[in-house]
Order: sequence, then structure tokens, then C-alpha cells
Amino acid sequence: MRLVLASSSSVYGEAETYPTPEETQPRPISPYGITKLGCEQLARAYRADAVVLRYFTVYGPRQRPDMFFRRVCEALLAGSSFEIYGTGEQSRSFTYVDDAIGATVAAMERAPTGAIYNVGGGDEASMLEAIALFEQISGRELDVRHVGVSQGDVSRTKADVTRIHAALGWEPRTALGDGLETMWSWASARVAAG
Repeated sequence: MRLVLASSSSVYGEAETYPTPEETQPRPISPYGITKLGCEQLARAYRADAVVLRYFTVYGPRQRPDMFFRRVCEALLAGSSFEIYGTGEQSRSFTYVDDAIGATVAAMERAPTGAIYNVGGGDEASMLEAIALFEQISGRELDVRHVGVSQGDVSRTKADVTRIHAALGWEPRTALGDGLETMWSWASARVAAG
């Protein structure tokens, strides 16, 4: 039975190169990244019919309440302050949920056993740039308060998706601004209905 293993860009830690290809030596610096790499190794050890997808910061409607974009939406809607770790200059390869689903389906249907693919959005942005996009979309201003750096938080992620594009024809299709607009519409409607 085919297994698509949901791994993470966190396995790379502070990567040596950006965009980061799959050949990069994993060096996770967080417990989360360590457990994801451990799961990859378990799949290999058990010789499972598995494909590993290393997702890069997936976001979209119905995101968990503790995640960055969901928290930004809720703070904007409530008019409350928002705490951000460090300077906010740390950047991510944000991946819209529909793009992540497309990569997952393609891997399930067509990827060879043992393949490892990055799944990352085409847009890289800092946390502050993403907040500015949300402010522009919502027409509201967010009161951002900086707190200490989060241990295990990397300064940058940027996915090299050359391999998955060549093998499966997958590439991200949703621009960050479009994805955030959809997420804002969902969050706004949810509050209005509540």
C-alpha cells in the first residue's frame, strides 16, 4: 500500500543553500524537525512503499489556530496586538494548501517508491512582508509587538522544487497574495457567522 509521508522543510535546519534542494544534508535544529527526519528514516528502515514530501510552511483556510497566518487573521479581526518572535525578518517559502494537495495527489499516483520531494510555494516572504500583505488585503493595521527569538526557529526557508516538477509535473500555482486573500475571506466570514 502506497504511503505519502508528510515531512517538513524543518529537516534542513539552517540550510547551506537557498533555494534548498533535496540533496541538502538534513540538519534539523528543532524537536519537530528531528521527529520528521526520524519518520523518514523509519519509512526507509521498514522498506515501506513510501514517498516523502517535505512541505514548506503550508497555509490556507481552516488552518490550525496556533499557526502564524491564522493568528494574524484573528488579531486583525479582533483589533488586538500580535506578538512576533524576533525581528520578523525571518522568511519562508509559503505554500498554499491547494498546491500542497496537488503535490500529494501527484506523489500518491505517480511517484516512485523511496522518492523525496520538496513541496514549496513560489513566493518567499518575510513574516513582516506577509503581515503587510494581510494589512493591505484587510484594510486594517496590525499592532505588532516583538518578543524574544524562538528556539529552533530557522531564519529562512526557500524550496527548490526542480525535482518534483521534472518527475511529476508539479509546480506551485497560487501566489502568496492570492492565497492570503482567500484565507482572509474565510476568516472574515467565519467571524461574521459567529
